[in-house]
Amino acid sequence: MFAKVKDIETRFEALEEKLAQPDVLKDQKAYQKFMKEHSQLSPIIENFRRYEAIQGEIENSRPLLDDPDPEMRKLAREEIEALKAELEDAERHLTLLLLPKDPNDEKNILLEIRAGTGGEEAALFAADLFRMYCRYAELKAWRTEILSQSQTGMGGFKEVVILITGERVYSRLKYESGVHRVQRVPETEAQGRIHTSAVTVAVLPEAEEIDVQIEPEDLRIDVYRSSGCGGQHVNTTDSAVRITHLPTGLVVTCQDEKSQHKNKAKAMKVLRSRLLDMEQTEQQSRISEERRHMVGSGDRSERIRTYNFPQGRITDHRIGLTLYKIETVLQGELDLVIEPLINHFQTEALKQGASIH
Repeated sequence: MFAKVKDIETRFEALEEKLAQPDVLKDQKAYQKFMKEHSQLSPIIENFRRYEAIQGEIENSRPLLDDPDPEMRKLAREEIEALKAELEDAERHLTLLLLPKDPNDEKNILLEIRAGTGGEEAALFAADLFRMYCRYAELKAWRTEILSQSQTGMGGFKEVVILITGERVYSRLKYESGVHRVQRVPETEAQGRIHTSAVTVAVLPEAEEIDVQIEPEDLRIDVYRSSGCGGQHVNTTDSAVRITHLPTGLVVTCQDEKSQHKNKAKAMKVLRSRLLDMEQTEQQSRISEERRHMVGSGDRSERIRTYNFPQGRITDHRIGLTLYKIETVLQGELDLVIEPLINHFQTEALKQGASIH
């Protein structure tokens, strides 16, 4: 591990030299490229230097273990024990930083929320999850844009697709894919009985054109008149777009915009991300069972979390986490769940010596 870090340190120092060169400073493209690599390596170097500094402090304290003063020997032992704990923490952090990165971690995402079993109650809970993720995005200073939506009469969502853009969005939300179960008394329930409903969440890394090659002849594009709310212009113009990807049979529709071109652009964005997700899912299916168990399969049918309103309880079934802060989490404080998930999967990755994908 330390030989690898030494190589990284050599590269880091070379980058610092390059960034100080006048010709690089004048070339903004080259400067940005080197700065990006420098910022990616910086946490590794900072942590490695912290590790070396702690090692140095331990070595400097060792002679005091032989001091004739018993009080001084005791203080030295306590100091060394504390430093060893710091050293262990620094080594663990350094090991995490050296794990192969998930290439999608830096990407924006398409978040798809769909009502499952439970009828109108499932649609209402889908709307609750939509608001939760939007509030979480606000707290992170991310931007959200609705790409498509299908609402119900009571304000729920049969389906809603959101684009979330910002810093390392996928790295924070990638473990949200799966079935979210809700247990509560629905607004439509007259007898006060608790119902169980389900909502499916899919987190797809946003695909750029270079990530997925789509041939024009593989697409069938239909335009039609929008339905539902949207004003007179929307309902009387062939602005809605349906795109069918013929090789896979994937169908994407968008009718939120008045402009046919805007709807087509949004539909293509969703299609690219779904195709990328399909390709990556096929790759993951070839990974060993042991490794898939380590990171979770990401299977959409997998029940990952239960929201129990009568008890004010949220349970994440993958890591056995239970919190009695349901309202806080639904208000967007999602890090209460996300941080333990990230810590768990990082620990599993350390055990396996593999990257988290």
